[in-house]
Amino acid sequence: MKNWKFYNALFVRVLFVMILFFFCAFLIYKMFYYNAILVGSFGFIMLAEMYFYVKKQLQFYDRTIFSILQSDFTTNFPEENKKDNFQSLYLLYETLKERQQEQTSKELIYRSLLNNIDSPALILEKENDDWNIFLMNDSFSKLFKVPKVSHWKYLKNYIPSLCYEIEKTDFSELKSAISIKIEEQDLQTFILQTSRTQTYNKEYFIILLDSIQRVIEKKEKEAWINLMKIISHELMNSLTPIRALSQNLLQIVDQEKLEEDDFEDIKGSISTIINRSDHLQDFVENYRKLAMLPTPTKQMTPINALFEDCIRIMSPVLKEENIELINDTHSSRSILIDRNQMEQVIINLITNSVYALKEKNEKKLFISSYTDNNRFFISISDNGKGIDAAIQDKVFLPFFTTRKDGAGIGLTLSKNIIEAHGGYLSYQTDKDKTSFVICLI
Repeated sequence: MKNWKFYNALFVRVLFVMILFFFCAFLIYKMFYYNAILVGSFGFIMLAEMYFYVKKQLQFYDRTIFSILQSDFTTNFPEENKKDNFQSLYLLYETLKERQQEQTSKELIYRSLLNNIDSPALILEKENDDWNIFLMNDSFSKLFKVPKVSHWKYLKNYIPSLCYEIEKTDFSELKSAISIKIEEQDLQTFILQTSRTQTYNKEYFIILLDSIQRVIEKKEKEAWINLMKIISHELMNSLTPIRALSQNLLQIVDQEKLEEDDFEDIKGSISTIINRSDHLQDFVENYRKLAMLPTPTKQMTPINALFEDCIRIMSPVLKEENIELINDTHSSRSILIDRNQMEQVIINLITNSVYALKEKNEKKLFISSYTDNNRFFISISDNGKGIDAAIQDKVFLPFFTTRKDGAGIGLTLSKNIIEAHGGYLSYQTDKDKTSFVICLI
């Protein structure tokens, strides 16, 4: 620290005071009492001046450090104190001031971002054993009609169901669906997701909510966009060559005289137009299958009989492809299903597994069934190539396929059939096995 000026001034003052008091003592010794009193008085004045000089310096240090501790940088640093004795202190003050301004700017940006998010968000900050509200975004406040309170206990008065759901987990991380009643309205269902984080000596709890209806609408919109892309692609693949060939035919027939080669071109063009028209017709027919799925005619069907029929139908294909079948569906119970539709689903899933095992040396197909929580599950798995991460969100999309000879409606149709039965169809994939699971409620 560059405090030499302060130390020099202090040293001179101390030395001068000591000289005065020594001189005063000398005058007393020589019995010059009046002179001694005068010199002594001057010495006390100098001593007082030195005291106030040091006090002023220390008070400035104290005030500045107190301001730093309180994060109060509103006071301007005096120009005369920006160098010499207080130069290092000034540099510290300015550095911390700049950092606080940067932090404040970042907080304003974060708050602005959170306030522009459509999803309700709430951030809690732990103080001792209590949680206080660190930040509540505008969406949260507007949706639940809650003022921006600062304490968790006040929030409980407005939305007790949400607070209870979080408190019963002791503010631990969770992701679940929750139904919340907003004022006098009906219950609304939300996806509740929470996380806990710690920075230095502060602990924060982040709460994010998303409306189930909003999630569904988003998924539906994405599905429609993807579907329209595929339909547009299929239509353009047929309409573009049909249009080009039609124009070519028009040019040929406009000629005054037709050559032998022209007739060959006409035949070839008409043949291609017919093929593309047939493809479009098949495409529309497949769409009708999806859109006009008949209501299931349910009957009590033995599980063993259902799988025996499916395996008998697929047995020649499995034998031809050298696929080992591990069947674990031994059950004496019956389930209420449309047998024909369910056979269609199981055969389609087995066919997909056969395709997935094409490039494998050791081919295994696993079929199993089990009951859990009064729900019946059918699992069809294989050790094939699995589902690439890039297409995992498209497997149930109509007309999407990775097979050259596929129509892209098998999985979509299977999913629609299972949903018409009141269940659902899902899949799990990893490095060793891919499973499609049918759940019937």
